[in-house]
Amino acid sequence: MHINELFDLSGKTAIVTGGGRGLGEQIAASLAEAGANVVVCSRKLEACKEVSDRLIEKGIESLALQCDVTNPDQVNEVVEKTIDRFGKIDILFNNSGATWAAPVVEMPLEAWQKVLNVNATGTFLMSQAVGKVMIEQKSGKIINIASVAGLGGADPRHMDTIGYNTSKGAVITFTKDLATKWGEHNINVNAIAPGFFPTKMSKGLLEQNGDQILSRTPLKRYGKDYELKGAALFLAAKASDYVTGEILVVDGGTNAQ
Repeated sequence: MHINELFDLSGKTAIVTGGGRGLGEQIAASLAEAGANVVVCSRKLEACKEVSDRLIEKGIESLALQCDVTNPDQVNEVVEKTIDRFGKIDILFNNSGATWAAPVVEMPLEAWQKVLNVNATGTFLMSQAVGKVMIEQKSGKIINIASVAGLGGADPRHMDTIGYNTSKGAVITFTKDLATKWGEHNINVNAIAPGFFPTKMSKGLLEQNGDQILSRTPLKRYGKDYELKGAALFLAAKASDYVTGEILVVDGGTNAQ
């Protein structure tokens, strides 16, 4: 098989949650450039429409939908509208995320619950709903966005976000367990664990603790706005058909230390 075929997504349909900005927008662009139809969804419909409209201008079939991933009704509605429009779902990127910074003893319970609900429960609900379609199809790719913060403990001087770190650790274990359970249905389940990329969510953290973060990053820089696209495409494409249950770390070498 030619290398171009291994990375060609022509005719495939992908859903990207949290696709209206940041890493989600990068992922949506990557899949679209490889030929996929892309459904962009998040709580903020206007941001999704802006991304979707840019894809449509480039000749890509795209749909913008509003979705709170913690709301089962809205999750199911996204799945139904995607099937109505495109007839199938080949790829799911669980990218919607939330965070909250506070010392452990000061973390409000409602903040802890919000972060866990979006990052862990939202990933479960989207995977469950889309999984029903993929099981019937006997094929599919689910890619979860984890984080290097979920791979171990983080120095509180630059990342005092125990709810976020815990939720991303949960996403990593969820990825491995779901891959084990759904492999028999020809569904690949993997995750990407990004390091530090300048996004709206990470802006405050990088402004306050950038020097410490860069000192612990072997490449001595943050991720650029295109450097998640290749990893996303690999896990979505035929090139990764024999890869499942894996966590692809994209962090400039931080986790290698």
